[in-house]
Amino acid sequence: MTFILGLTGSIGMGKSTTAQMFADQGVPVWDADAVVRKLYGVGGAAANQIAQHYPDTIENGAVSRSKLRDLIANDPKVLDHIQTLVHPLVAADRATFLAASTAKVVLLDVPLLFETGTDGLCDAIAVVSVPFDVQKSRVLARGEMTEADFDLILARQMPDAEKRSKARWVIPTLELDDARIHVKDILAEIDKDLANA
Repeated sequence: MTFILGLTGSIGMGKSTTAQMFADQGVPVWDADAVVRKLYGVGGAAANQIAQHYPDTIENGAVSRSKLRDLIANDPKVLDHIQTLVHPLVAADRATFLAASTAKVVLLDVPLLFETGTDGLCDAIAVVSVPFDVQKSRVLARGEMTEADFDLILARQMPDAEKRSKARWVIPTLELDDARIHVKDILAEIDKDLANA
């Protein structure tokens, strides 16, 4: 039996860094963002579909995330439509990953885990979290988005407090060493669960 651990957290909370900590412990990681990047890339299945509906968002055969973000900012309905195109492709990739896995524990790294219902596939959920002011300064320090972009993304994500209330584990990511300890503790708990199953 493979234990499916879901990892989520709002933008800027340290999810990718924490997913890497699980990978460092030998846990196979399925990264939803990486899959979307591949699908949006040149020749990607999503790029081909999006090109049919929103040709202005395509640059050199790939989806331009900045052009797509501008389009969504002007018309939020576009995001809903794009999700109907992309989500089935993402789900198919995830199903292939899970079917191929022989590991004791696998990690599904999904920003919108609860929002997309992917939590239903998981045996337990871990949420990464930091205080709001830290989250905001991390995101804006990347220089990839404005405060308005950040607010728009937050508006579409489940509030951090609600995510934490739905999770079995909360991983604070203010200090990396602290997060690493949490990751090891979670894996030790899962080992116990599997031993007792």
